Amino acid sequence: MVNFTTREIKDIIISMLVIAAVFSYVFSNKQVNIAISLLPASIIGVGVGFVFHEIAHKFMAIKYGFWAEYKLWVGGILLALITAYFGFVFAAPGAVYIHGAYISREENGKIALAGPATNILLALSFMFIASFSTGILSGIATLGYAVNSFIAFFNLLPFSVLDGAKVIRWNPIIWLLAILIALAITFKSIFTL
Repeated sequence: MVNFTTREIKDIIISMLVIAAVFSYVFSNKQVNIAISLLPASIIGVGVGFVFHEIAHKFMAIKYGFWAEYKLWVGGILLALITAYFGFVFAAPGAVYIHGAYISREENGKIALAGPATNILLALSFMFIASFSTGILSGIATLGYAVNSFIAFFNLLPFSVLDGAKVIRWNPIIWLLAILIALAITFKSIFTL
């Protein structure tokens, strides 16, 4: 059974709002008035991708019988705010912490893959919506597509704390397929924007 503590819900909401705000600020070319108007679209396109990414880790960990809880990381929030000030976003506002007696390499790899796989599915869903919509809905969907494809690709990089390192240790072929898909949709999104 999946439970969310009050603290966890608060941490997720704060993290989502900060992520959406820093992306709005960067996408607005650091113009606060425009950033404020972009915030609702950013919450949908960016915030939803962040929340679903983290919840996918949690659900997969619970599926394997582990305890899992999202916790905000103040240093990561500050890093997101500082990098946004300089015109780019590096966001690590928190993570799902997983505890269990023994987490196998396969279980850890599948738990790690759940987040980026969710972003890939969201990116493709947003791309589909963008292709059949116009106006503000098309803009939100295009933003969601671009950001979710990038989140998937970035998280699949095989560096220590990122999801990619855990996936590649479990199964290099699945990691390669996942990162190639994420790279392809990220590359396509660059030409969509």
